[in-house]
Amino acid sequence: MAVNGVTTAGTTTNALGTAASNSVSGILQGGESQFLQLLVAQLQNQDPLNPVSATDFTSQLAQFATVDSIAQLNTNFSTQLLLQELSQGSNLIGKNISYVQSGSSNLQQGTVSSIQINNGQLQLTVGQNAVTLDQVRGILPNS
Repeated sequence: MAVNGVTTAGTTTNALGTAASNSVSGILQGGESQFLQLLVAQLQNQDPLNPVSATDFTSQLAQFATVDSIAQLNTNFSTQLLLQELSQGSNLIGKNISYVQSGSSNLQQGTVSSIQINNGQLQLTVGQNAVTLDQVRGILPNS
């Protein structure tokens, strides 16, 4: 007599095992908490006659550690990019620039007086206007 496993919310333990073995794609889409929830569900609902092997469990943990390291690396890259933008923006303080503001096609000019980060994006202050780096069209000679 074959045992198919316990059904939990319409998913058998064999399906949980398959989903857990593909945990890397789940982590990339849902994050650490989804992986941990999946792992706990797998352990709670595993078939007692066919438990998860230590090798599979170790493999899943190694995959989780790899994906976690990639996420940390992405965070570090984002921080590095922001620091680079700060450096670029600080080099523009006191410079005359040409720029186009959002929703306008008119080229404007002005002197950058300061920089700040607003919602994770670098903004230059030109007169009363906040200008992002992607709106800058050129650096003009000082008059």
